[in-house]
Amino acid sequence: MINVTQPLELAAHPISIPLPVQWGDQDAFGHVNNVVYFRWIESARIEYFRRGGLGSTTNRGAGPILASIKCDFRRQLTYPDTLFISASIASIGRTSMKMVHLVYSTEQQAVAAEGESVIVMFDYQSQRPILVADDIRAKIETIEGRGGQSTK
Repeated sequence: MINVTQPLELAAHPISIPLPVQWGDQDAFGHVNNVVYFRWIESARIEYFRRGGLGSTTNRGAGPILASIKCDFRRQLTYPDTLFISASIASIGRTSMKMVHLVYSTEQQAVAAEGESVIVMFDYQSQRPILVADDIRAKIETIEGRGGQSTK
């Protein structure tokens, strides 16, 4: 288990997971390959859903599906390093929500990347988006500490 204190830069994000940079995460240029950042962001996103009970990520009923993702790279990362990958839902629409992420390097004491993803609530049987249910909205408001403020 990684034993590192979460940085203050991530205080506004309710979910933050520590991850080590692995030697194999680096590419021929000697820094972490860009694809790895998306795996890290995915891990934080799934942890957000798991902790919040926000829909299935394992069955074929209704649940979240990734619609888009982007990452802005601010600093190169190398081995060894311990990172914190954060997740926070910034806004909720009718069928989708925008999640934001930070990748924080403890070695550099700085944010190394910022990500953004759009997640759609999806019915896997009908292959169509569905409304973000009121109970899901309430769970998100609780996780985010917004106390029931609307994000519509």
